[in-house]
Amino acid sequence: MSRYAAETSVPIERSRAEIEGILRRYGADGFRYGWADREQRRVEQIEFTVHERLIRFTLIMPSQHDPEFARTPARGHRRSDKDRIRAWDQGCRQRWRALALCIKAKLEAVECGISEFESEFMAQIVDPGSGRTVGEIMRPQIAQRYAGIDARLSLPGLPAPEE
Repeated sequence: MSRYAAETSVPIERSRAEIEGILRRYGADGFRYGWADREQRRVEQIEFTVHERLIRFTLIMPSQHDPEFARTPARGHRRSDKDRIRAWDQGCRQRWRALALCIKAKLEAVECGISEFESEFMAQIVDPGSGRTVGEIMRPQIAQRYAGIDARLSLPGLPAPEE
């Protein structure tokens, strides 16, 4: 399966500006962007307030040294430094396009009544007490609860895989 916007030429700055516009259209009343370089990777975040909630999305950008950029996907030929950097830049642009799509889809689902705001953004809601997202708080707890449980859980009302 190919990634959404894998061949995009849209610069990151334009995707970020598009996200700001989307947020304004859907009633956000605050927006913030920031980044930090951590262990040869860039961490980029956006935060916004909407429906009286602070929402945070964190993008871990790929490293220029990731193996996926060293070789061509089709034949595995080694890329030149220039082509490797070009492929890395493409990967960064792709992530921002996917984030724009994600946010727009979630807000539209809420607007149309398909879903509720808290359901769509649960993992990204910032807990005011800890400053962490609900996802950051809950992921370890979910993993712990599933540890040791048969991974072949079936859907309710459907037979288990071995039946």
